[in-house]
Amino acid sequence: MKQFLFLFAFAFTVQFVHSQENLPTDYLTKEFHQGRRDAFRALMPANSVAVVFSYPERVFSKDVDYNYHQNPDMYYLTGYKEPDAVLLLFKEPQGTEKYTEVLFVRERNATLETWTGRRLGTEGAKSKLGFTTVYNGKDFNGFAIDFKKFDKIIYDKSAPGIHDYTYNTADLFDLVKIFKSKAGITQESEASTDLFTNITNSLREIKTPEELVLMRKTVKLSCIAHNEVMKAVGPDMSENEADGIHAYIHRHYGAEGEGYHPILGAGANGCILHYGENNATKMDNQLLLMDVGSEYHGYSADVTRTIPANGKFTEEQKAIYQIVYDAQEEVFKICKEGTPIQDLNKKAKEVITAGLIKLGIITDPKDVKLYYPHGCSHFLGLDVHDKGNYMGTLKENMILTVEPGIYIPANSKCDKKWWNIGIRIEDDILMLKNSYENLSADSPRKWQDIEALAKQKSTFNDMKLPKI
Repeated sequence: MKQFLFLFAFAFTVQFVHSQENLPTDYLTKEFHQGRRDAFRALMPANSVAVVFSYPERVFSKDVDYNYHQNPDMYYLTGYKEPDAVLLLFKEPQGTEKYTEVLFVRERNATLETWTGRRLGTEGAKSKLGFTTVYNGKDFNGFAIDFKKFDKIIYDKSAPGIHDYTYNTADLFDLVKIFKSKAGITQESEASTDLFTNITNSLREIKTPEELVLMRKTVKLSCIAHNEVMKAVGPDMSENEADGIHAYIHRHYGAEGEGYHPILGAGANGCILHYGENNATKMDNQLLLMDVGSEYHGYSADVTRTIPANGKFTEEQKAIYQIVYDAQEEVFKICKEGTPIQDLNKKAKEVITAGLIKLGIITDPKDVKLYYPHGCSHFLGLDVHDKGNYMGTLKENMILTVEPGIYIPANSKCDKKWWNIGIRIEDDILMLKNSYENLSADSPRKWQDIEALAKQKSTFNDMKLPKI
């Protein structure tokens, strides 16, 4: 009787954890992921195998983990969103079954799924992800494969900081350990990590039509969030409140979160490139630099706007802002297929240098690096700094940011009227054959348009919350 009750409870739990309604319907399809595996395989050399691992889970506090984020390459190639997985891709069919790919996944576990969420398991990976050959991770050790017979092992080693959980014999630590033992790998260099990077760079730098749909959405809703803060901001608002408005708008439109830690820096904080504390309690009559982008179904936007907290730019702020704006406009002119990617930053640097010299902030062009210390562009997609060949040329359907900036911290060697002005304008640009499309054009860039939008009233201004 007890055995019957246990089996009944197990069956009920499995049914319960798998039932979930009202999920988004615009995820990438299993056909998309299959197409990406086929494209990867086409670039593999003869007699080779590629090995891709999931990312590890990360501890947030004691026995609580951060929300899990999959290795973008694993997601790109499989659609699988869970940890403790490994994908094998073969150039030629293997075994009597003639399989060209094998996926190892986390085993179903009714008890754990009650606590930590649903798992696809082997059958789910077959039906929902389109794989034919799928095993539980615990089967990887006994899986009959001779890695040493391959001329090339194309190994993804992008799973740093993994830990061994003694209660789990098929966690990521064990999967990597088993792979290295089977392949006889004693050093990372013994597997072809460069080839893996080259293949994924060439694939992920060009966005497919399916990816462009998601990229347009994540950038559009990010623009809505930036615009809402422009309307709601005031001298008494905190950086954290502005951060919260972005987060609310993102989730309102279905984004899972942000593609990176939001940067909301007022005044001097805006001169810190990757400022992340967002804890200033008042903005006062300073600029607010907002570098915030949503992540929608794995795809990240990356939009930056710099706005006056009181709705009005000072003359000094306008002067610096205009230089950054002009630099961005000049870079846009060369955003088209065939332009060397390195030329984007060269153009931005040229315009900023001339502008700073004209204002008397620098006299030697070499000093531009004091106030413009970063590059102008990076690839954008499944990672906010996505994969791609930065030494190559622009190609149609690449998406890169264009983000010139000027940052003048206190005690800089210039007139103190410029101190604590930090300005960056960042847009997400889709490269076309002979031109470009600014995906983030819905959020104003001209200082005049920002001031005009700031005069509108946001619904967040009407929220009547109790004092505590």
